[in-house]
Order: sequence, then structure tokens, then C-alpha cells
Amino acid sequence: METQNLIGYQYPPNSGKKFNAFNPATGTDIPGDFYPATVQEVDDAMNLADKAFAQYRNIDRHKKAAFLRAIADEINALGDELIERAMAETGLAAPRLQGERARTTNQMLMFAALVEEGSWVEAIIDTAIPDRKPLPRVDIRKMMVPIGPAVVFGASNFPLAYSVAGGDTAAALASGCPVVVKAHPAHPGASALVAGAIKKAAEKKPACRMAFSRCCTIVVLL
Repeated sequence: METQNLIGYQYPPNSGKKFNAFNPATGTDIPGDFYPATVQEVDDAMNLADKAFAQYRNIDRHKKAAFLRAIADEINALGDELIERAMAETGLAAPRLQGERARTTNQMLMFAALVEEGSWVEAIIDTAIPDRKPLPRVDIRKMMVPIGPAVVFGASNFPLAYSVAGGDTAAALASGCPVVVKAHPAHPGASALVAGAIKKAAEKKPACRMAFSRCCTIVVLL
């Protein structure tokens, strides 16, 4: 498990004051040093997200769907490691976290299906009527479009479903918006594992590489 912040494909060197995850069940720190993102790293992340938007907003819907499904597969591939880490950081029971993992991956799959189906853009075409009286009507077209990078703040009480790859991230990626995630400091290890799964999904799927190459998901640990 990488404990550095993830910016695009890169793990910048750690700097500043470190912190550790805390096990609420035992009252002890969990091994593994994490470091808050610096102001420069946050600035770099936001600039990268802005540059990525020009590409990611236009990516083919089938490639976006493949990327979302690949993320779900890689999260599931983490297996017990993710559940055990989340248990240690939250004190939640395994069945509760297994259910939340399923919810997380199912959200990815749901949005993948929605992206491929296509009706979410709500495309409307009013064709021109040049001879309409008293004035002609011009051709009018409307559809939903992505508007720019999204910033997601992880929730303290949902280490998976409202975190790095939760519903907010899934919705943004599905719509064509790059994502910057501010992971919650209560479960940095679980967040780092999921971030690694997203990175691996992009690396394994040729159709997804362009989506991730600049900034599909950035994790900033605080």
C-alpha cells in the first residue's frame, strides 16, 4: 500500500508533519506514515485536473464505462486487505464494510450502464422552421454536458461508499469530469488502497489510459 498522495500517475515524495491512522477499537495508532498534502501539491492537483478536463470531457462513452467497470473490478480484487484495513481504521464490523464495498462497486457499475445507455444527456433538438409566422424559428439544440473538475470530500462514517471511489466520484467520472479527492484522515489506509485500485484499473485497460493519464482521480490526504 502506498502512503503518499496520488496525483495523476505520480506519488510525490512525502514532506511535512506525518500522521498515523488510529484504531478506535484498541486506542492505538496503526503502522504506516501518512503526510498531509502541501499547498503546492494541492495546487498541482487542481491545475492537472483543469488540463485533464479538455480531454476527459470528450472521451467515448464506452471507454468511460469500461473505466468505471475496471475500477469496480480492482476494488473487488483488493479482497480482505481492504476490509481488514477499513475495520482497523473505523472499528466497523466486517459484514458492514463488505456491504459498503458492494455498494461502492455497484455504484460504479450502475453509472457505467447509464453512460452507455446515453439518455442521461437529455438531448433535445428543435429543428428550424424558417417559414414560421410571424418570425422564423432557428434550429435549437440542448444537452447535458460536463462543466469541469469535481472536488470530492470523503465522509468520516462511510470509508468506502462516500470516499475515494464513492457515489460522488462515480457520478463525476461518468459525466466526464476529472476528480480531485480529499480523503478523510480517519481512514487514510483504506483510501490509499482504493486510490491504488483506480490507478491499476487505468493501467490495465488500454481504453482507460487516456482517461487517467493526466488526472482522472487525484487523492489528497489531509
